[in-house]
Amino acid sequence: MNPEKRHRTGSGSSAFLLNSAGLAAVEFALIVPLLLLFYLGSFEAANMLTANRRVTAVAYTAADLTTQAATIDNADMADIFSASSAILSPFPTTTLSVRITSVVANASGSPRVAWSDGFQIAPRTVNSTVDLPAGLVTPGTGVVMTEVTYGYESPVSSMVKETITFKETAYLKPRRAVTITRTN
Repeated sequence: MNPEKRHRTGSGSSAFLLNSAGLAAVEFALIVPLLLLFYLGSFEAANMLTANRRVTAVAYTAADLTTQAATIDNADMADIFSASSAILSPFPTTTLSVRITSVVANASGSPRVAWSDGFQIAPRTVNSTVDLPAGLVTPGTGVVMTEVTYGYESPVSSMVKETITFKETAYLKPRRAVTITRTN
């Protein structure tokens, strides 16, 4: 028998170690689960980042739409909340809450709630105090504060089982008046 052939077809562990016929299949089987994990992880991270960006967009868009008017009525507020929900698409809006509050500083400069409306959240109480960043309002002036909260739940992943809460607060000054009037 040819010694070379005996070496290739020999018995025992040395023949197994020297045979490379199935090496690519074994490497593939070991690497594919890792690659799938990285792929699904990056997909999930991209989804979460997109949801977080949309929450920020909802907050600033709702505040922007509100500050463009001198007076807001129920129909205007319904339109603003509808637009806010549309921005979040394709994510579900069942865990979205939006609260729009007009905050006006009284004569002593203390910020007080002039009016407030909420989408899937209770509005703030009129005349209650609000903590604002320093220097945002002066006596007699107002600001629109929009608070958005969204509970992100993974649509595809079983790895992220908890709800991740994204929050954003936007502050914008009224454009057409010193304060915005709310009518029913």
